[in-house]
Amino acid sequence: MKKVIITGNTLTLEEIVGVCRNYYEVELSDSAVDKVLLSRKIVDDFVENGDVVYGITTGFGKFSDVSISKDESKLLQKNLIVTHAVGAGKPFDTEIVRGIILLRINNLAKGYSGAKLETIQTMIDMLNKKVHPVVPQKGSLGASGDLAPLAHMVLPMIGLGIAEYGGEVMSGEEAMKKAGIPVIELTSKEGLALINGTPVMTAVGALVVYDALNLVKISDIAASLSFEAQNGIVSALDHKIHEVRPHKGQMDTARIMLQLLSESKMTTKQGEIRVQDAYSLRCTPQVHGASKDAINYVKEKVEIEINSVTDNPIIFPETKEGISGGNFHGQPMALSFDFLGIALAELADISERRLERLVNPSLSGLPAFLVEHGGINSGFMIVQYSAASLVSENKILAHPASVDSIPSSANQEDHVSMGTIAARKAKEIMENVRRVLAMEIMCACQGIDLRGNKGLGIGTAPVYDAVRNCVLTLTEDRPLYEDINKCEKLIEDDTLIKVCEEKAGNILF
Repeated sequence: MKKVIITGNTLTLEEIVGVCRNYYEVELSDSAVDKVLLSRKIVDDFVENGDVVYGITTGFGKFSDVSISKDESKLLQKNLIVTHAVGAGKPFDTEIVRGIILLRINNLAKGYSGAKLETIQTMIDMLNKKVHPVVPQKGSLGASGDLAPLAHMVLPMIGLGIAEYGGEVMSGEEAMKKAGIPVIELTSKEGLALINGTPVMTAVGALVVYDALNLVKISDIAASLSFEAQNGIVSALDHKIHEVRPHKGQMDTARIMLQLLSESKMTTKQGEIRVQDAYSLRCTPQVHGASKDAINYVKEKVEIEINSVTDNPIIFPETKEGISGGNFHGQPMALSFDFLGIALAELADISERRLERLVNPSLSGLPAFLVEHGGINSGFMIVQYSAASLVSENKILAHPASVDSIPSSANQEDHVSMGTIAARKAKEIMENVRRVLAMEIMCACQGIDLRGNKGLGIGTAPVYDAVRNCVLTLTEDRPLYEDINKCEKLIEDDTLIKVCEEKAGNILF
């Protein structure tokens, strides 16, 4: 079993995916242990000396002016968790819950939060032994971070709430007992350290970013197949066009598509059949490229966030200070994940337009709805309907969450980010995009068959073969949702990217 060493500073997107989806184990580095112990000593000194530090010797939010005695500190931290666990909606998927726990561990391991080493080790044991708290998706304002969902994450640690273990959902206390993990008693600062910050929105968004980076590759493959099904004009991909408008994503897309289509006998050059193609073909580099640039921008922001301190107050051992600030505010992620959703939505938007050109006989020159004997057969008619529905839904989901704010805590917390909503929306959009791209790929392969496959490109040929290995050419109507499911699975498990790269080399970057 692979293991990720937690330092607080070096966690990568690939490691997050490994822990979340492949159940990599985690372990604290020696340097992280030292930092955790040092910051905890500072918190203990604050309590012993009776220093006024928010959330340690005071209440929370509006109650920040209420003093808390040393004797009351444990009850304060427990009450914080049980009162904040008020989430709503369906639970997060297991992979996201694992991501939430991992990011919380990494955040606390930096040594600026004052959590006990035993508390952090409890979360590590939960990850390694697969105890997954049941965390509702809704209820976070994204400042003071993800309070409600994180409180649900903590409940099993103190013997409360519910959790999944061994494929069954049970009480948090029972799950911890069966896994052999002792429950803990929170002490000063710990409850706040566990639930303040952005691990929920960032865990959701990080996985979406990872999937988005693969979907932009699939988008280029899908567009290239559509080029071949429609005898697209590759002159529009000429590097000279894109070098005079040198956006990186645009130039990369044109280069990648030319490589995918290299040696194809199905594409044309300017003037051979027509002078120019419709925008959904001709402008693919400009549209895909803009989305790539946006997704890579979000990736950079996520990589900063996953190794950042998003707690409050922040403990600075070197100066022995506990300073209240606003690092818990999710605005950097909220804007990023809204942008991510918009960038992903555009990939489906242009994909559906290419699909429409394939099924429309007045635009494609192919049999109506890509089937012989139309009338008795409807072919791919309603596939386009479904794609259009998903694209329209994405337009609604792409409305930014970050432009909204509702004051909370008696107006003490008077501007919030709604970043977790932005991340959740981006995930929904991503899933819709994946479905639309599966539909386009399936229709493009059908179009190639009807056009007469004279020989595909070095990158598109292996993808076409992979599709045809599980989805046969449509000769008469059959239930198409099964075919779409199969195509989507080829995207989801990276089969299409792998077969492309195995045959054509590493050309999708």
